[in-house]
Formats: sequence, C-alpha cells, structure tokens
Amino acid sequence: MKRSDYFIPTLKENPKEAEIVSHRYMLRAGMMKQTSAGIYAWLPLGLKVLKKIENIVREEQNKAGALEVLMPTIQPEELWRESGRTDAYGKEMLRIKDRHDRDMLYGPTNEEMITDIFRSYIYSYKELPKILYHIQWKFRDEVRPRFGVMRGREFLMKDAYSFDLTPELAQISYQKMLLAYVRTFARMGVKAIPMQAETGPIGGKLSHEFILLGKNGESKVFAHKDWMEKDMAAPGVSYDDTEALQKYCDGLTEIYAATEDIHDPATCSIPAEELVETRGIEIGHIFYYDSKYSDSMNSRIQNEKGELVPWYGGSYGIGVSRLVGGIIEASHDESGIIWPEEIAPFDVGLINLRVGDEACDKACKDIYQQLQAAGKDVLYDDRNSGAGEKFADMDLIGLPWQIVIGPKGLKNNVAEIKNRKTGEKREVALSEIVSIF
Repeated sequence: MKRSDYFIPTLKENPKEAEIVSHRYMLRAGMMKQTSAGIYAWLPLGLKVLKKIENIVREEQNKAGALEVLMPTIQPEELWRESGRTDAYGKEMLRIKDRHDRDMLYGPTNEEMITDIFRSYIYSYKELPKILYHIQWKFRDEVRPRFGVMRGREFLMKDAYSFDLTPELAQISYQKMLLAYVRTFARMGVKAIPMQAETGPIGGKLSHEFILLGKNGESKVFAHKDWMEKDMAAPGVSYDDTEALQKYCDGLTEIYAATEDIHDPATCSIPAEELVETRGIEIGHIFYYDSKYSDSMNSRIQNEKGELVPWYGGSYGIGVSRLVGGIIEASHDESGIIWPEEIAPFDVGLINLRVGDEACDKACKDIYQQLQAAGKDVLYDDRNSGAGEKFADMDLIGLPWQIVIGPKGLKNNVAEIKNRKTGEKREVALSEIVSIF
C-alpha cells in the first residue's frame, strides 16, 4: 500500500485527553478517532491490527474444538430476569425499550442468551460436550471511561461458553480453554500469564485472569520467578490427551498473582524470595460456574439413565479491542509503538528518501513489487515530504522492519534495514532484500 493512497492521519503532538501510552499512540498513529466518551471509530491502520488479533483468536478457538456462532448485541431483559442477574451490572448496563415498550439491553456478556440457545436445541448427553463462541461488540456504560480502548464503553470481545454433563468433564473444557488462551497470546508475540482471580458478576467457583506483563500495567501482580521466563506455548500438549492437559494446566496454575486491592501476597504458599513483583494488564478472563445458569434458567439435559439433570459450564472471554491497547502498553518506546510481527498492520515499511529522483523511485518501485509478489504486506512511504517526518511516522506506527532507500546508498547498490524492536541498522545489497523477509 502506498502511503499517498492510504489514510493514516498521524499527529505530532500528544492529545491532551490521552492519559496513558496506548491511548496517546493510538490517536497519534491515526488508528482511531473518539466519537463520544469511551467510544471509538477504528480507522484503517487500527482496524488492520484489530482484525489480525481477531483472526488469531478465532483460529485458536477453532483448533480447541469450539464452534463459532454470532449473537446479537441487543438482548431481551427477560432472559436476565430468569438468571437473577438483572441488577448484577447496575448502571453499567445500558437498558432500553423498543417501540413495543419491551425491556431490552445492550449486552455486556452473553451467558443468558447462549443458555437460551442451548436449551432450545440440545436435550441429550450424547450431544455433549459443546463449546460455542462468538466475537461481538459489547457495551458497558462505565461511569468514567478513560485510557482509550483499555477502559472504553464499547469494546470487541470473544466470549465462549462450554456445556458438559458433569463437573469433571466441565473441568476438561475449562482446561482446553486455558491452553487455547496460552497459545493464542503466544502467537501474538506476548506473554500472558494465567493467574487466579475472583469471579465477580459472572459468578461461579473458579476463575483465572490472563495478565499481560508490562512495566506500565494497571495492576501490581506477583508471579513465581521461574515462570517469568517460561515458554508458555506447550507445543506438545494435545487437546485430546486429557492426562497431559491436566498436568500442564495444574503446572500453570501454580503461578501466584496478587493485585493490591484483592489479594495479600503474605498469604501465598510460595516463599517471598521466589516471588517477583511486576505490573500487569488483564486481557482475558475465564470462569467455571458449575451449574449456575442451568439451575437459574431451568435448563436440563437427559443423562445415560434418562434422568433430567443440570449441565455444567464455563465462560471464557478475551478483550480483542482491549488487546490492541494492552500490547502497545507492553511494547513501545519513546518514539512509538513496537508491534509483534504476527499482529503488525504491515510487515515492512519502505521509505523513499528522495521522491522524484529517478534512481530512488525505480529502486523503491522494484523492491515494493518484489516484496508484494513474495506475499509481504508493505507500507510504501512515497510522500514528497522530509526524511525526518518519514522516519518519525514510521517509528510511531511501529512496523517490525523498515527499508530505507536514498541516493547515498544507491551509489553502492545498498539499502538500510532497521529492526524496529532492537533499533539495529545494517546495509543490505538491493538484490538480497527480498530474501531477508
């Protein structure tokens, strides 16, 4: 994509309303525009990142055996009356009436609706287990929306729901989702550690938050020092091998976490000298809620004996839009964003230092076309503007690699390659550039 044809309204100055790094950089890099308090329009650059994250989440859910559905954003309030959760979210829940004076709400989560779908079609234990998920916009009317997409009112979320015949089988579904989350975040190039958490308004008996470690995290957390450098991806564990799955998940949950307002690290069984204090950002949350929604919404399933019994379930959320901000908080420097390669909006940034110079234009055109032919997504800065502006914008946008072509280098048939993460620069022969990427 040529920069002159693209839409990236970058800003040189930090917006006054932006309090944290991710909010500042998302606005400055032209990724989004605020339309009202806590609600944002996603511009082309931001949407590319959002979609890449969404696709990774979807692929890993599918690998774990989850089935995708799509539920509406507006829900009938009567479903929430059945579950007894009408007041669980208080004023954060946006309530409306339709033209027939029926009570409706903009869903903050979907336990009730997915339970209604499940009880309408599934009656026998033979149809279990099931894990259903969707990726949909949610709304919570935060009293003080701030920090950009980190605490907005409207947000994109992946929420999955499991259905099993017994608590023991439900634990296996919980473990599958825990492993799927670890693999999802590892693919994005970030380390997110599962840490025991409270269940909150979702309810239930077991819960883990996935905390993205970063010095600018919103919460103070404690983790075992051995886990800070651990490879989390567990490539050898199969979702069908319940014994290996159990062993892996038991090991993961030995991690201890504490936030200043919930836990006391003094109560931890791990010796204090083995704990590391750091900062973290919640980017995912999973819950096992036993038979809570089966009981409250009178949903039953027939077991092997023909008896009508409750089913057992859990819910599993990933903040897709929140992840965009969280990853920036964990991966940036004073010049801008540093995107992990899997989710970067473009693979490579190509900078022409002398637009209008015949040699520079030809070299850039050739490399641009060759990289595209090789399947690389390239942002080609072909603007007739100064080198300083081009360098600053490319660092701000945060693409993993930059290729700089100018008259000086072309005299020796070389271009400068910059690694955005390390800052390392080196000269590479023009004929070798495509093979590097």
